[in-house]
Amino acid sequence: MGARKRNSSVAAKELNKNLIFAKLNNCPTSPRKMRLVADQLRGKKINKALSILKFSQKQPSTRLEKLLLSAINNWQQKNPDADLENQDLFIKEIKVDGAGMLKRLRPAPQGRAHRIRKRSNHVTMILGNLNQNNI
Repeated sequence: MGARKRNSSVAAKELNKNLIFAKLNNCPTSPRKMRLVADQLRGKKINKALSILKFSQKQPSTRLEKLLLSAINNWQQKNPDADLENQDLFIKEIKVDGAGMLKRLRPAPQGRAHRIRKRSNHVTMILGNLNQNNI
């Protein structure tokens, strides 16, 4: 690795130390369905987001609720003495990216076969604090 590339990777790691995030990899739900729920959460405070996820009828909402609780837990581990109720935490960024695809065959008439693509996704959630702009 060259010196310039090493310096930029060290700088990127320093920036990531201040971020509070959680990742969900290889979730067996199509990215399109996950984005429908993720778009409802973007920019919301965590209490509002938890209530949206709790009462949502969509299947990906349970996985996103677990991911949000994980991100909150990550924040509490970085700030053990801070009180969660007094902080104005919100979902700063949420990204849903496509992941690998399982390809299956389904029998079709006259000896043919149709391809079934079982999609999966990666979700990254970053929390921010309204009081501190640097997080």
